[in-house]
Amino acid sequence: MSAFGELRGGIEDAYIEKTKLGKIIENNIHTLHKLNPLLEVIQYVIMPDHIHFLLFVTDTIEKPIGKYIGMMKVRVGQDFRAAGGCAGPVFEKNFDDRILHKRRSLSTIVNYIRENPRRLAVRRARPEYFRRVNGLEIGGRRYAAYGNIYLLRNPFCEQVVVHRRDTEADRAADRERWLYTASNGGVLVSPFISPAEKAIREEAEALNAKIILITNEPMPARYKPAGRDFESCEAGRMLIISAGFPGKELTHECCLAMNGLAAEIVRR
Repeated sequence: MSAFGELRGGIEDAYIEKTKLGKIIENNIHTLHKLNPLLEVIQYVIMPDHIHFLLFVTDTIEKPIGKYIGMMKVRVGQDFRAAGGCAGPVFEKNFDDRILHKRRSLSTIVNYIRENPRRLAVRRARPEYFRRVNGLEIGGRRYAAYGNIYLLRNPFCEQVVVHRRDTEADRAADRERWLYTASNGGVLVSPFISPAEKAIREEAEALNAKIILITNEPMPARYKPAGRDFESCEAGRMLIISAGFPGKELTHECCLAMNGLAAEIVRR
């Protein structure tokens, strides 16, 4: 059994049966407001080896939010040791946090957290969902795709596109935002055409980033990506979508269409 719990049930009724440690974590999530009454947990899920929770700060707080998360992690360790658990650390150092921006609805984030057990169940029971996909509809058009179709449901998507007119400051800020997304469970979406975009992809893949790759390559019946793309698809970290242009020549029209498709995906 994994540290925090074990997946139970089928695809439609998947849930996590919590271990002793998982129950201690759940109790501390429920009592997080005792550290500061201005902290409200809206939604959470405890997975076998990690947790997600959506936190609402109802007013200005005197300490950075990380201080309270750190205090909760310490309390989990103390409670676990008091219950006969091991003396070592329960969590890895630090944590990944994101601010909910206006372009992402609250209900989207709540559902994304709530459906974590179901997505894990699908991944284990239906590996074919993570390979060839026909007739994928985006923006009223249909595309062929290969990889993890569920990356399209990730609410934290960023389009990677570098323009010639971008200043060095623009590029530095974009790079920071994209790599933050990559290292915190979000998805980068791009055909990664220019050298600058390819460099971002290299850095992101070193972080085991999730990527939706737009390509102009056709996808015949026995299509399989090569090398690292195949490995990323099999690991559930990549979805490759063919923009449907015949041949491999990157015309200006083709590049515009692929970047347009990436933008459409991010707007979903």
